[in-house]
Amino acid sequence: MTRLLRTVLAFVIATLALAAGAHEMSMAEMQLHEMAPGQFLLQWAAGEKGDPRDSLKPVWPAGCVATDNVLRCGPDGLSGAVSMEGVGSKFSAALLKVYWQDGQSHVYTLTAGQPTVHLFGAADDKRAMGEIALAYTVLGFEHIMSGIDHLLFVASLLFLVGFRRQLVWTITAFTVAHSLTLASAALGWLTLRPTPVEACIALSIVLVASEALGHRKTLARKWPALVAFLFGLVHGMGFAGALKEIGLPENHMLVALLTFNLGVEVGQLAAVASAWLSLRLLSRVWPGLARLRSVALYGIGSLAAYWSFLRMFALLAN
Repeated sequence: MTRLLRTVLAFVIATLALAAGAHEMSMAEMQLHEMAPGQFLLQWAAGEKGDPRDSLKPVWPAGCVATDNVLRCGPDGLSGAVSMEGVGSKFSAALLKVYWQDGQSHVYTLTAGQPTVHLFGAADDKRAMGEIALAYTVLGFEHIMSGIDHLLFVASLLFLVGFRRQLVWTITAFTVAHSLTLASAALGWLTLRPTPVEACIALSIVLVASEALGHRKTLARKWPALVAFLFGLVHGMGFAGALKEIGLPENHMLVALLTFNLGVEVGQLAAVASAWLSLRLLSRVWPGLARLRSVALYGIGSLAAYWSFLRMFALLAN
């Protein structure tokens, strides 16, 4: 049995190590400038992951035809459903910026969860706000669910505190802290390089996992909410880094920021609820499940230590 556990643990660590960068998000950007009624100049902004045209294909409303870099629409103008085929694979999201002839501009975000948006011409500000709110909620949820390091930190907190009343205050403190730094960094009030932030995130997992393995009444055990708050400030900078890569729409910056954070919280609560439900179900069919606690914590700590080494090496190399 011990040999089997070691094999499973090695497989999990190897799999997670390969997926360590899976939460990195990328944004493609397309701009449409209205030159005449119903006629737009189409431009793709260069993406960090190559030319967006190689993997993304816009599907325009009926009556709109794109030839070369010009989009021509019929008498109804640019109005109707716009889709982006391929979004979610190479690029996490596609930003569609429309600059109208009368000086107005609107921004639309398309994701794998929301690959279609509806345009209503130049006067669709309220509708665009709803589209942005939904899109950024999905992006926040996708980020936390694919951010293995953030999820492992939450898992370490669960091992440290357990499913008891104190967990509510601990998760709340973590939420408040990363919401503060996420907003501060996204609005340009706080700026840090991403490499040391990522290194600190990995080190935070090592510390909390090691505290969960111990039995002494340390600060982390006495005041887990305080520890979660302090490390939450660092994790918020990590969330802000992802949001910076995605970008915030100028017209609805506050809505996008709030709903991205909402998506992160929904994903975080979903992860906690899934862990609680899995523990309840598995403990009924496998009475010896508690013996795997140390194995899981050693696995989490070892993987986080590996990330810490890589990220600190990258920091020293820069």
